[in-house]
Amino acid sequence: MKSYKYVARDSSGKQKKGLVQAASSTDVLSYLQEQGFTPISVDEITATASKKKRVISLKRVKSADLAALCWQLATMIDGGIPLTTALDTIAEDAENVTLQPVLETLSEKVKKGESFSDGLAEFPKVFNHLSRALILSGETSGNLGGALGHLAKYFDSRDRLAKKIKGATAYPIFVLCFITLIIIFIMAFIVPRFSAIFDSFGGEMPAFTRGFMAFYDILRYNLIYIIGSIIALIISCVVLKKTKKGHYFFSKLVLRLPLLGKVFAQAFVATFCNTMSTLLLAGVSVIEVFDVLSGMTDNDVIISAIVRTRDNIVEGSSISTSMSTTGFFPNMVVKMIQVGEESGSLPKVLEKTSEHYERKVDTTVTTLTSLLEPIMIVSVGAVVSVVVIALYLPIFSMSEVN
Repeated sequence: MKSYKYVARDSSGKQKKGLVQAASSTDVLSYLQEQGFTPISVDEITATASKKKRVISLKRVKSADLAALCWQLATMIDGGIPLTTALDTIAEDAENVTLQPVLETLSEKVKKGESFSDGLAEFPKVFNHLSRALILSGETSGNLGGALGHLAKYFDSRDRLAKKIKGATAYPIFVLCFITLIIIFIMAFIVPRFSAIFDSFGGEMPAFTRGFMAFYDILRYNLIYIIGSIIALIISCVVLKKTKKGHYFFSKLVLRLPLLGKVFAQAFVATFCNTMSTLLLAGVSVIEVFDVLSGMTDNDVIISAIVRTRDNIVEGSSISTSMSTTGFFPNMVVKMIQVGEESGSLPKVLEKTSEHYERKVDTTVTTLTSLLEPIMIVSVGAVVSVVVIALYLPIFSMSEVN
């Protein structure tokens, strides 16, 4: 049996796409006509194309695309459009090469009687645990449109935070790469020419220049060993990170990075509060909320804090008390959650806390950028100055002697 993809029109003139297995394209045409479809095209799926399709389906989808998808589904369902019709409509117009086949598959599964949440579970790289929990809650309560609306807000918030994190890390990485390129250019093209000139002088060079040239010789004659050591260090870090203790070490290290660690921690707190608020508003139980939260990060330090909080809640402690014992969550967050618990407005308080921490991320990123900019400029200037002084000092010394 071979696999074929087809495009056909139904009795109402609506275009349909699908996959079918048959012995030949003729059998596919016969099958479509028996189903009341008018065939438009039938193409065999080769092994290469099939493999490509599977690779595409494994790609992650951006939070912005998922937010747009959830908004569209929520709007259609609240407008009285059946879920399968909404999925088919969005799939036909989908520009994302990963989402289109996913939506088509989800539509087929729902038509066969499977629940929407069960269908989402088959695409864990596209829809995380939070998505499935929210949709299941919406299906159970009969408010799927509302659950999709909450999910859209979550993905929108996650997209904003991701962009802020990228903004905080992109500039330092760019400048660091720029400095590295400058050093490589100077060492590869400028210094060798001056080295030949200095050798022709015959006299003794200034101490500063001798030190610089000694450093240059170390790099030149040991470059292979230096590169090998760097590669070995990177491989060691990758291997170490795959161990339990190593992963925990790097998780702690990320949170302790100067300036950036603060941004990462604030961003997680914002996501934590936003996710918790979204799930509670959708009617998800507190225990299940923390089960979902523990799967939203791969940082062992944060996971440990969430799991300990959950265990304390199971034993009968309040959310705020349980969180305070971990030592990870900021006191302000714990106090705000305590206020929310006592007033019965925890989801609203969490939403406001999330917005507050998003603003803190904005402020921290702005401060970080304003601090790094002069530091990087001074660093570039210092590197260039050291090279210029080291290379021209012998020339100035000769001029004074003459």
